[in-house]
This record gives sequence, C-alpha cells and structure tokens, in this order.
Amino acid sequence: MGLFDRFTKHSKNNQNSLNFSASEAFAAIVLIVIAADGYLSEREISLLNTILGRMQLYRQTSVEEMRKMFDELCGLLKSEGPEILLKAGLAALPKDLYDTTFAVATDLVLADGKVTDEEEDILADLRQELDLSEEIVEEIINVMIIKNKG
Repeated sequence: MGLFDRFTKHSKNNQNSLNFSASEAFAAIVLIVIAADGYLSEREISLLNTILGRMQLYRQTSVEEMRKMFDELCGLLKSEGPEILLKAGLAALPKDLYDTTFAVATDLVLADGKVTDEEEDILADLRQELDLSEEIVEEIINVMIIKNKG
C-alpha cells in the first residue's frame, strides 16, 4: 500500500471525500495558510520543514515520505482548491492539535516578515473554524511576533 492509497479521489461533483491522517491534515492546513498569498517563499518552506521535523507527529516520517506527502498535498491544492483541502484537513485534525495548528500557521505566515491580506484572512478563517478563543489567539500571535522579531 502506498503512502497516499487511502485517499479517495475527490472531485467537485463527487460525494467522496479525502481521508487524511492527523499528520496529513495538519500539513494540509498549514500548507493552505502559507500558500494563501499565492507564493511559497524559501524561508516559509525551510521553516515548515524545520517545524514539522521537530514535532512528535512527524518523528517517524522520513524526508522522502515528507516530500511525497507535500507533493501530493500541493497537487490536491492545485486540482481541488483550498476550500476542499481545508475542509478535509479540518475534518481529520484531532482537537488537541487545534491551537498547535494555529500557532504553526501563524509562525509560518510571519516567517517572511510580512503578512498579506490573504494570509490574514485565511488565519482569521482558520481561527473561526478551529473555534479558538480570542485570548488564545492573541497569546499565540504575540508570542509568534516576539519569536520572529529577532
């Protein structure tokens, strides 16, 4: 069985949906956020690899498996669009990763030193979809601004 054999083909006219593991769901969501401005900077990609490599969720994932996962996710993002990918990611994301997902997404958005309107909008949408409190969101944003200042 290949890494992505468990995905069912989804099309906008098809009732089937994408079935993600927790790690695929997390990766799909943060990919959508950092791609919201239509551009993936080298710094965003490098930081994404570093952050995911440090997470328990990806400790058993090889570099090659990670590359294949992102190749597949980028293909799905291009063919199905961000809305379908986000919906599938949110459906599979464990609740205990909601704040982590928002924190990593915020960190990645701030990585290139500027926040575009598209990135701000997708973060606002993500916050709403994850039903995070205003206090948690403000705390995450403050910490990530401090982290990315230096």
